[in-house]
Amino acid sequence: MAPTLLTRAFDLNAVSASFRGTWSSPSNYAFTILLLVGGDVVSMALAQLAGGRLTPVAFSFGWVSYATNAINSAVGENKLMRPADTPCTVINVDNKQSRGNGSWVLGRVMRDFEYWMGPVVRNKVAEVKKMKYQYDVDQARKHGESPDTVEYPAHAGLVVSFWKFDPEKKDKLQKPGRDLLFWSGIIIAILQLGIAAIPFGVNGNWGIFLVTAAGMILCFITGFWKQWGREKWACRQLPAGKKRTFILTRGNGAQHAIVIEGDGFGLNLEDLCTGFDNLDEPAIPVSTRFAMVILGVLWVALLITSSALTDQSWYLIAVGLIGMLQNIFVAGWSRTPDAFGLPLKFQAVIGGPKVFTVITESEKVYPKVGRALVGTFFPGGIYPKEEEELAAIEAEAKEKKNSDKIATG
Repeated sequence: MAPTLLTRAFDLNAVSASFRGTWSSPSNYAFTILLLVGGDVVSMALAQLAGGRLTPVAFSFGWVSYATNAINSAVGENKLMRPADTPCTVINVDNKQSRGNGSWVLGRVMRDFEYWMGPVVRNKVAEVKKMKYQYDVDQARKHGESPDTVEYPAHAGLVVSFWKFDPEKKDKLQKPGRDLLFWSGIIIAILQLGIAAIPFGVNGNWGIFLVTAAGMILCFITGFWKQWGREKWACRQLPAGKKRTFILTRGNGAQHAIVIEGDGFGLNLEDLCTGFDNLDEPAIPVSTRFAMVILGVLWVALLITSSALTDQSWYLIAVGLIGMLQNIFVAGWSRTPDAFGLPLKFQAVIGGPKVFTVITESEKVYPKVGRALVGTFFPGGIYPKEEEELAAIEAEAKEKKNSDKIATG
């Protein structure tokens, strides 16, 4: 028997009707698939807010993906916190040693410096750029070129700002700050419950409210563990009476060097920059590992349960979308050092278009700081004449220190 070709009526409206049906009432699989998207964003949001008992990262798409990856991190890698996402260098002023940063906290403090540096430092940066621009204009005129061809510099010279751990804010040391990012999680959680309650109150559909509430509970439990704080601030506090100074910078060619002094109060930033995963014995309790495994299983159970919701899926998708926007906001928004558990107080700023001049001026005002910067900003070494100039400043500072000892002795 010859094969027959099955035909159907030519209908341009069939696809349009299918699209309308999907968008008017999305499939129950839409939300379950979206729950697997955006695990990295959830991880960054947790790293931003974690450290206390309440970590308000909103229920959103990506939590199931994050939870399954967190099992591997907790059980296999012995950690919960993400590593640093901003490369920078930490220099110990006393011994001149520099270390690459592995701490999320220090990486974000460096990344967000333009946000929190304050008007005095910001004005100094503008002044240095203006000086560099004027120099370029003068050079263009000197060589017979049009000044209009000179572009305003996006980067110029070096600006060294000096900060100190603020003893008046001891309650904020190694504590997560309650800023806009923190409160956004509380507000969004309330809004999500309100959205989920609409189909419950209007149509008696309590399934969406149940999934939303369960997801929130799992979110808060995930950020509840003390292990987050242990890893986020994996360092020693400075002992009373001990003075330590550290420099935070992006390295050779950077616009900024942040000098942070701890005088009997503060954190050992040399410890902190090594990161929790570089410790010899990263002690993550068995209870925490077990809890992360259980949470991963519960998230998968929630994923399966949510697939049963066939009606009014837009409410659930709206809940996840609002939560995801909050996660993105928290993961990417800038914060102050106080919010990262590093309460700092501004002291002074030195800047100029010539890097070595800034280094010598820093050495005059803050002994040892200029010398500590040389290895990073001049990795090939400085000229003999510059070495003599810097050595003379060091000798003068040493002589002054000895004179002060004799005068007070």
